[in-house]
Amino acid sequence: MRFNWVAHYRLGLAFVAVVLFMSIGKVPGMMLTGSAEQMKNHQDQQKSEPQQLTIILERIYLDGEISEEVFYDSYWSIENFWSKYDQWQLVEMDESTMVFRKQEDDISPLLKANGYFGLSEDGVLTIFNGRPDRSRIIQSFFQIDVKKLESNKQEELLQGIPIKTKDRYVEVLETFKPYSKQE
Repeated sequence: MRFNWVAHYRLGLAFVAVVLFMSIGKVPGMMLTGSAEQMKNHQDQQKSEPQQLTIILERIYLDGEISEEVFYDSYWSIENFWSKYDQWQLVEMDESTMVFRKQEDDISPLLKANGYFGLSEDGVLTIFNGRPDRSRIIQSFFQIDVKKLESNKQEELLQGIPIKTKDRYVEVLETFKPYSKQE
């Protein structure tokens, strides 16, 4: 039986390579393996317990209202976390809190529920929280030339025009824009 030196030499090299590879992870000061170890520890920690964050979602509506929703969210992987909020813009972040913002192409729930167009005391087209009442103004737009306004339109504004949809919001603004006073 003949001894094959080449095969043993290759086997020995493979053994040395494996031993060296295994020992590199134990050598202090090795930046690459330190990072790899930290990453592995982080991944192990992620698998054992989810990461917790305070999430703030800000919605900015066409009428200028801003709603804010605050809640806690936990995630196992950062990829899943970002996919949840891919429609949002990250505006602020620290170690435990993330603030996301989104422009809504709609009017706010407040207007849908209880918003009315009307005239303020000085003749400004205004949105009120409820029927026109001077103390509950939500938003003001432009001065209306009441002298040019037809009596039925003036009466509508005095009674209050309910706002239930975005289309109604836009329609009322467009209807009264020609009656605005030029400054």
